[in-house]
Amino acid sequence: MTTPTPQDLSTIEQRTVAKVSWRLLPLVALGYCIAYIDRSNISIAALTMNKDLGFSAYIYGWAAGIFFFSYFLFEIPSNLILEKVGARIWIARIMVTWGIISGLTAFVTGTTSFMFVRFLLGAAEAGFLPGMILYLTYWFPSEYRGRVMSTLFVAQPIANAVASIASAAILGMDGMLGLKGWQWIFIIEAIPAILLGFGVLRMMTDRPALASWLAPEEKDWLRTRLDEENRRIESAGGRPSLRQALADPRVLALSIIYLMSVTANYGIVFFMPQIIKGIGLSNMMTGVVSSIPYIVGTVGLIAWGWSSDRNNERRWHLIAASTVGALGFAFAAWSGASYWALIGMSAATVGIYGSRAAFWPMPSIFLTGTAAAGAIAMINAVGNLGGYFGPFIVGWIKDSTGSFEAGLYFLAACSAMCAVITLFAARASGDPAAVTRANAAAAAAE
Repeated sequence: MTTPTPQDLSTIEQRTVAKVSWRLLPLVALGYCIAYIDRSNISIAALTMNKDLGFSAYIYGWAAGIFFFSYFLFEIPSNLILEKVGARIWIARIMVTWGIISGLTAFVTGTTSFMFVRFLLGAAEAGFLPGMILYLTYWFPSEYRGRVMSTLFVAQPIANAVASIASAAILGMDGMLGLKGWQWIFIIEAIPAILLGFGVLRMMTDRPALASWLAPEEKDWLRTRLDEENRRIESAGGRPSLRQALADPRVLALSIIYLMSVTANYGIVFFMPQIIKGIGLSNMMTGVVSSIPYIVGTVGLIAWGWSSDRNNERRWHLIAASTVGALGFAFAAWSGASYWALIGMSAATVGIYGSRAAFWPMPSIFLTGTAAAGAIAMINAVGNLGGYFGPFIVGWIKDSTGSFEAGLYFLAACSAMCAVITLFAARASGDPAAVTRANAAAAAAE
């Protein structure tokens, strides 16, 4: 048997990563895009739904955000099940059930039923994002994960842009077959989740060893690289139990950072159409204009992921992105109800989405296996409580002050806290970027 030369291994690496990327990333990104649409399409539906059902900004923010409370409760169990039974079956289950429940939102009649359905939707979707993040660590070495996470999270701004335009158009179906326009939003936009759930059963592969679409030498290279990487991580930090991983100061710090970031994110996602409509636009134009910050945010997400991987650095990229987000929110608040606020919200989305590319490779730098599955789920679960706090607090501030200005300053403070905590917590627990660089150097030497 001939030993592969370094040049041969480089060719195999490029070919393998390209195959895995083209096979899995479009499927994963499309799934997350649909998930995000189904959780955030209420922002456009609220333009008429709130009046029809008698919701104040406070009640709407509270009910919209309760999705994240059930998401928090079921996140860790869901990810542990995925790690045991495989991503293909579990992700398909998640998508089909959340699609059905999202469609049922069309038939809510008041505060109680709306809160109940949103709670069920959070329980159904729990585990999807951390499951995808964990799943991608099975297929991509650490030096590729910034770009991979960018590809996954690019679904967020794309979903928000698509949902803003498509939902605004569907809102115009008001009265068709006796249903309100906001009801049609939930019914029509639930269908893709159910269909893609069955597509996942057919197209997703659980692990590289089961990938019939990879050549034997490609499987061997990928398995060897990931096994060596896991051994280096375990030799540096041991193999912590699930309990130890959940109590790890680094995991707790990342959870708090993500809580602040998600609070800032959803505080604007659920209210941006209402803020923009205050300029004096029609429902359709509100949807179109609301898509602009998300399109701009996509550029920031891709740029941050590319730069983070190129420099093998996560911490300072996260600090920089969070700072940009804080400045964007503050400028939007200072600008008031004007088109200048659109520039601020665009900068805020650049920072929020850019931070994801640097943030999510961090847990897999020092954790593997079940510990990584539980820790990633816990970080996402705690973080997504921000999806409850953000809309709830912004809605309460809006009702109390009569404007969104103070709410935007609150979101700016949340984004600034991400930068501050990252600056001190990452230093206190060891800069994970150093581990990334060590892994990359060791891989290059082999």
